Amino acid sequence: MDKIIIEPTLETPRVVLDRDSSIIEFSGNSLPEDVNTFYAPILEWIDNYVDNPNQQTEVSMNFDYYNTSSSKMILRILERFRDIHRKGYPVVVNWLYMEDDEDMVEAGEDFADHLKIPFKFIPIQH
Repeated sequence: MDKIIIEPTLETPRVVLDRDSSIIEFSGNSLPEDVNTFYAPILEWIDNYVDNPNQQTEVSMNFDYYNTSSSKMILRILERFRDIHRKGYPVVVNWLYMEDDEDMVEAGEDFADHLKIPFKFIPIQH
């Protein structure tokens, strides 16, 4: 599986999908003009990963901000990791947030409640 590294812009997050190094991370802002076009190759990579996951999967989500359409994509991404969890593989989502960003904590808690997979909430100092 080829790794994917997408460098961030003001509208799109940094994305690292590297099965060999067990790195799956999203960070920055997500408000692309066309959310489907931006996330299509990411979802395709994750679909392939779901078919043959590592023995354990750790996903890091470190968003500064994302819009509503990105929120739906983040949910779709996390649902695929829930599929891996349901197959019996250990999965944890590291939800990083600025320590004073209550909205981002709440968003992560909503995802965790909905998906019923392990989340670790990690505050970041400014």
